Amino acid sequence: MYPFGSGSGMPSYPPTSTNHQEPPRAPFGAGWVPPMQQNSPYPPSQPSPQMYQHHHHHQHQPHQQQHYPGAPAPYPPMSAPYPTANPSYPPYPSSNPYPSQFAPPLHQQQQQQPVSNSPYPTDRGYTPAMTAGYDGGYGYGNGQGHGQGQGHGHGQGQGYGQGHGHGHGHGQGYGNGQGQAHRSLPAHREGTPTVVPAQGFDPVKDAHALRKAMKGFGTDEDALIEIICRRTNEQRQEFQRQYKTHFGKDLIEDIKSETSGNFEKLLVGLLRPIVDFYCAELNDAMAGLGTDEEVLIEILCTLSNMEIYTIKNQYLRLYGAHLESELKSETSGNFKRLLTSLCTAARDESGRVDPNAAKNDARELLKAGELRVGTDESMFNMILCQRNYQQLKMIFQEYENMTGHSLEKAIKKEFSGDVMEGLIAIYRCVTNKAEYFASRLHKSMAGIGTNDTQLIRVIITRSEIDMTDIKVAFERLYGKSLKSWIKGDTSGHYKHALYALVGEQRSS
Repeated sequence: MYPFGSGSGMPSYPPTSTNHQEPPRAPFGAGWVPPMQQNSPYPPSQPSPQMYQHHHHHQHQPHQQQHYPGAPAPYPPMSAPYPTANPSYPPYPSSNPYPSQFAPPLHQQQQQQPVSNSPYPTDRGYTPAMTAGYDGGYGYGNGQGHGQGQGHGHGQGQGYGQGHGHGHGHGQGYGNGQGQAHRSLPAHREGTPTVVPAQGFDPVKDAHALRKAMKGFGTDEDALIEIICRRTNEQRQEFQRQYKTHFGKDLIEDIKSETSGNFEKLLVGLLRPIVDFYCAELNDAMAGLGTDEEVLIEILCTLSNMEIYTIKNQYLRLYGAHLESELKSETSGNFKRLLTSLCTAARDESGRVDPNAAKNDARELLKAGELRVGTDESMFNMILCQRNYQQLKMIFQEYENMTGHSLEKAIKKEFSGDVMEGLIAIYRCVTNKAEYFASRLHKSMAGIGTNDTQLIRVIITRSEIDMTDIKVAFERLYGKSLKSWIKGDTSGHYKHALYALVGEQRSS
């Protein structure tokens, strides 16, 4: 849930199956890049895994090697950065990602050409989450040899290969041989955002305009909305840095002194780096007496491995506590086990599907729930927290074919309380994530009063990922536009700021 938006947005991963060709997206949205080394909470610098091409046949072909060195930072280091467009993420390394015999000599490594769109620069001290199946783009072939040679060589893809008769190759491409190969597609936005990078962006100009809007008597709230709500999270971090450089003042502190109420809360949330915003929401949900389980569900049940891993590291840096330990101390029973499973960030995200395995898992869910007295919660937990989204869609369909009703109905029958809500959140995110977040927006405004914290959180976190799709789903589900609901539940500058974030024109 993505990584979180174009300035930061939840990844689905490159499917390697011909049955489900759904391209991956970047964590936290299309433009997110990890924090730079100076203030980085992340593990020490390790270069991204190299992918090499290796031939074993008598007829040698030239090596084609590719690696992911860091491109120069567009701006000087800052504490919380957020990206450029459409990165393509390398795969998570395992403890020994490639056999040692496939590593090229050092002098060959020095000749490799950089991939300019890599979001994991080696000079910024960032190490991706060590989880299996991350969307790095890899492929395999099941033909009898790949490549352009006469032997059992391998394709000229952006990766390495190895040939042993039936051989297989890994990389962002495949050979021109007779074998059938699968490949991953470039990273893309999960949906259609309503906040996109401003054209002709000038952080210095924005910093001066913001200072002018708050200097002297009164505040020009419309200017604040026009700048803050129409920039991506990345761009907001850039003009905040320029603001502090030029005026020696902290922009967030100035915003707090010049605004109030929900309008202040919304602007401050927008100005925070998106990962810090998620961490603050989780911390607030567990602080004090009681726990807001809905916040924990909304965040942990909807985000990708990379996003959860990044949040865990930043949470430790900001609050000096491990997120998993905090979750265990604030929850109990099956709900605690569900959140612990999600917090490990170990879901398979390969995108591969297996129809036979889907049937078996559907049968196991049926036996663990409706076909027995009581419920085997661990089976639901294992399957819904471990299988990739494409496989889960197939499992849900098989379950419906077997029983004549949806798995969601079975979950409501077999479970109750927070664990039921968590499992249903996973089910709905797999089947239609836009509808899930549309329901969250509706719940924040339905009935007496408005849950402004929830409304602000959903709009901030989804505006750079898929808010346009959420608006369409909202109107389809509830018969009225999201704008009309916002108009009925909010007012003043707060309302106009929300309009800007959801891509609506200002109205009186």
